Amino acid sequence: MKNSPSICQWYLSSLLSPVCAAVGEAIILHYMDDVLVCAPNDDLLSHVLDLTINSLVAARFALQEENIQRMPPWKYLGLEIGKRTIVPQKLAVKNNIRTLADVQQLCGSLNWVKPWLGLTTEDLDPLFNLFEGGEELNSPRTLTQEARAALEKAQDCMVTRQANRCKSDLPFKFIILGKLPHLHGMIFQWERVEKSKKDKDCRDPLLIVEWVFLSHHQSRRMTRPQELVAELIQKARTRIRELAGCDFECIHIPTEVNSGQITQAMLEHVLHENEALQFALDSYTGRISIHRPAHKLIREQIQFKLSSKSVQSRRPLKALTVFTDASRTSHKSLITWKVPQIQQWEEDNCRGGRISSSS
Repeated sequence: MKNSPSICQWYLSSLLSPVCAAVGEAIILHYMDDVLVCAPNDDLLSHVLDLTINSLVAARFALQEENIQRMPPWKYLGLEIGKRTIVPQKLAVKNNIRTLADVQQLCGSLNWVKPWLGLTTEDLDPLFNLFEGGEELNSPRTLTQEARAALEKAQDCMVTRQANRCKSDLPFKFIILGKLPHLHGMIFQWERVEKSKKDKDCRDPLLIVEWVFLSHHQSRRMTRPQELVAELIQKARTRIRELAGCDFECIHIPTEVNSGQITQAMLEHVLHENEALQFALDSYTGRISIHRPAHKLIREQIQFKLSSKSVQSRRPLKALTVFTDASRTSHKSLITWKVPQIQQWEEDNCRGGRISSSS
């Protein structure tokens, strides 16, 4: 089974399926020889764990007692799961970058921890820029000053940041954060906490489940903010179905407030006018809020507000018509237009240098 992960997964599933059927409230996750058993209370957990062990032993699996983790933190697939929090296990970050292969390994590791630590695409941008250049794996690379600063920030986040374990009795929410062009989002739960003057160490009501990010490289065409928001919502809805098998109870989309206008009506106008948002919110039955939860972290990270203003005109403007084209091979972009006064066509490159003009 070492040579075939698929067979290993199938065989373990066939052994553990009867256990799952016998204890419906419990959850058993497994990948290869890594098995995680979850239950709503300690008594049921102990019972399910015993059934799981007996099932594996009966199939002649050799289990070492020291590998059975009964107390937190539990280690599963590179994560350390505590009673309330989840953090990646200690990750060895290689900062001696010499080749493109080293950059790929480093960025791959950082991409893996991003959803739990909230490392934004903007934070890691100097590291992703190291991919530019020769495409051979042994192509030389060195860390720039900006890349070193980004790597130091990533290492600091690995020590100071964490995600929360979700609570089954709380709904999931999603909020758009960040600033253009690197918007990101956060899947979270909000726990009602009774604040007391005597209790200075009051628990944080914000339970961060995961962060959601856009790709570092967007498509070559012009992308409007509404389309970036739509892409984030679509990714987040797909992710929450994978995590919890449900949809969001509320999606927070911060909206620009104009005096004398009702912002909720503005949001409805944006949704009505934008096809990408309509697809992203297809069959969504939850609430859409223009307001943000009152929390310091959210307040600091919201630097973007969706505007109802459109740069597109539904009617032709009395202005110069410009035609554009670009080549992926030569990496050149050209524009051409007809000068009304002399009725001649002229051409320019996008950098502003004149190429030619012709009648």
